[in-house]
Amino acid sequence: MDFVNGGDRSDDAAGRVAPAAMDAESFRQAGHALVDSIADFLESLPDRPVTRDESPEALRGLIGDETSLPEEGTEATVLLERASRLLYDHSLFNGHPRFFGYVTSSPAPIGMLGDLLAAAVNANVGAWRISPMATEIEVQTVRWIAELVGYPRDCGGLLVSGGNMANIVGVLAARAAALGPQVRQTGINGVGETRPRLYASAETHTWIQKAADIAGVGTDAIRWIPVDERLRMDVDALREAIAADRDAGELPLMVAGTAGSVSTGAVDPLSDIADLCDELGIWLHVDGAYGGFAAALPDADEQLRALSRADSVALDPHKWLYTPLEAGCVLARDPQSLRNAFAYHPPYYHFGQEAVNFFDSGPQNSRGFRALKVWLGLQQAGRRGCIGMIADDIRLARRLFALAEAHDELEAFTRDLSIATFRYVPPELHARIGDEAGEAYLDRLNQELLERLQRSGEVFVSNAIINGRYVLRACVVNFHTEASDIEAVPEIVVRHGRELHATLHRGT
Repeated sequence: MDFVNGGDRSDDAAGRVAPAAMDAESFRQAGHALVDSIADFLESLPDRPVTRDESPEALRGLIGDETSLPEEGTEATVLLERASRLLYDHSLFNGHPRFFGYVTSSPAPIGMLGDLLAAAVNANVGAWRISPMATEIEVQTVRWIAELVGYPRDCGGLLVSGGNMANIVGVLAARAAALGPQVRQTGINGVGETRPRLYASAETHTWIQKAADIAGVGTDAIRWIPVDERLRMDVDALREAIAADRDAGELPLMVAGTAGSVSTGAVDPLSDIADLCDELGIWLHVDGAYGGFAAALPDADEQLRALSRADSVALDPHKWLYTPLEAGCVLARDPQSLRNAFAYHPPYYHFGQEAVNFFDSGPQNSRGFRALKVWLGLQQAGRRGCIGMIADDIRLARRLFALAEAHDELEAFTRDLSIATFRYVPPELHARIGDEAGEAYLDRLNQELLERLQRSGEVFVSNAIINGRYVLRACVVNFHTEASDIEAVPEIVVRHGRELHATLHRGT
């Protein structure tokens, strides 16, 4: 007797019954019930708290984390109904109109349906032969993304999990370009005594450390370039750092510019950085995971548009194209640069034409069909619709900044792209702004205020550190957010701020 699917099975298992299978009618009933449930959930979202103040222990109790894997299976509709309730009632909703915490957008419904369709076909978009249509859809999606942000349409690229991986792929392409094919055989230690250097501003996201680590150059290889008063890379300091390293016999591997920092939305002077990289022959990579799509706006700043000059660019459709997680994208000006970094096979030809095998352009062999939801979303909104939604988010952030500037108990700090930063300042402490003890208290007050706001479920913001000050940060990448949601923020922040200040003040 063979043991298959946990039970005794005879060799003549012609009437096989697989627990994972569902007949068409059962699937139809379960699917319709789930879609109806999701539609009701989406409709109810504005009336729900953004999140609930629940402990890990409480959530573990809800799913029975101490129980063992059930010996017997459970009917699918029962499982789906239970999972729905758990998620609807005990999640943080980045699609809520008052979620402003992180650069994670509200998910477009067509993307949700696209994920269902992609899972049904279950294409492994690594090799063309096993995913012909899915591969061609991803190729077109990459081209459309490039066109949207003004990047050359004949570039290379692929969909990845998110901004971190898109940036890491860019660094690995730069490594292969700077150190040659031997680095893939011998590693960094085998390419001589010259030490590679990466250059990034002090505002660069932590992806740069992960990339330096994975690329084998180590985080000590990063040269942290200071920023100006607008938190943009200082290009003169960059030039000086590169010159000093070359004089010391070291190899400038790559400059990482930022098109929209996660903290404040700052955009580095990419045009000036590109001029310098062209002059010195250094790979320019741009982290546009957050702000890159704003380059599509008709009034986009020249520095933001200059991402089109980069050798590689990281973008995140699940940030500002409103695609459900996961969906990152890396673009490379020269498609061969990705093959140089990842391929171990000659180009593949089918029907007499070169076909794309994405496993030759990135680190994954098995790859999900991420591109479908992006492809559908781009077509549903069109170029004009994408630009309109991004512009609306920027206008709403500008409105929030203006409200903070006008309020007697809020101090506005920065506003770039769709991020506004500000802090709560009790009226009697205005005179102590800049005073060491006063600033220490305001940092403590706003740090505890953030925790209170996040637990409240009324609004979800995060924080930033600007010039050493702890401030509240609101990022709008949410097509559900309206002016009324923005106008509610100052009242909510001030109300909680007053209550907290009264408590802290009594305790001092």
